[in-house]
Amino acid sequence: MALVLIVGGVAVFVGAIVQGAVGFGLGLVAAPVLTLLKPEIMPGAVQVVNVALPLFTLAVEWRRVDWKGLGFALIGRLPGSAIGALIVVYVSTQTLGILVGSMVLVAVALSARAISVPRNAGTLMGAGFASAVTGTATGIGGPPMGLVYQNAKGPQIRATLAMYFFLSAGQSLVLLAYIGHLPSAALTTGGLLIVPMVVGFLVSGPLRRYLDGGKVRIAILVVASASALVLIGHSVVQAL
Repeated sequence: MALVLIVGGVAVFVGAIVQGAVGFGLGLVAAPVLTLLKPEIMPGAVQVVNVALPLFTLAVEWRRVDWKGLGFALIGRLPGSAIGALIVVYVSTQTLGILVGSMVLVAVALSARAISVPRNAGTLMGAGFASAVTGTATGIGGPPMGLVYQNAKGPQIRATLAMYFFLSAGQSLVLLAYIGHLPSAALTTGGLLIVPMVVGFLVSGPLRRYLDGGKVRIAILVVASASALVLIGHSVVQAL
């Protein structure tokens, strides 16, 4: 447990810096590390942190939430969460990770070539669905939502994703508890990891201001690419 808290705490600290600045990314850094250290506490432990971190972002930028877009994303999330829970019980998360990671890389490549991802009811529901499936099953659910909002202003991205992640992480925790995949060790570890998460969020302030100077879209594409590569790599390692 000491190793989990120390190494996992560093991962959560770094992930909180990334998410505090870009709007998502905590799962990218923390989920693979925690899974390797103590797989039986995942994805519950990272979801405990995921439900806490957005509250700090919302305390600062709650006025910038895109409520209409959030509503569509949450509609897509409802069936996605159920499928993610079924994957935890019955399906290989390795196959899911490779598939979703590859799809995210394709989306990033198209975005980098100036092919804009439209932000409408269809894409928002699709992003909410994909995010729910991977977030519930693996703890990494940010890239689909981040790609849809890549052309929005930094404060709107962070605020909208924060509200989405707060509600979705809470829903995932309820589902994991319902299917019997939320042990007390996951809740305890996640609760203790909130401390480095808070420190990471506080450190993210200067980076957040720097990215708001017109660099948020690039940061989103970089973090989404890294998320996809980590998801694919982690899935391959688990499959071996």
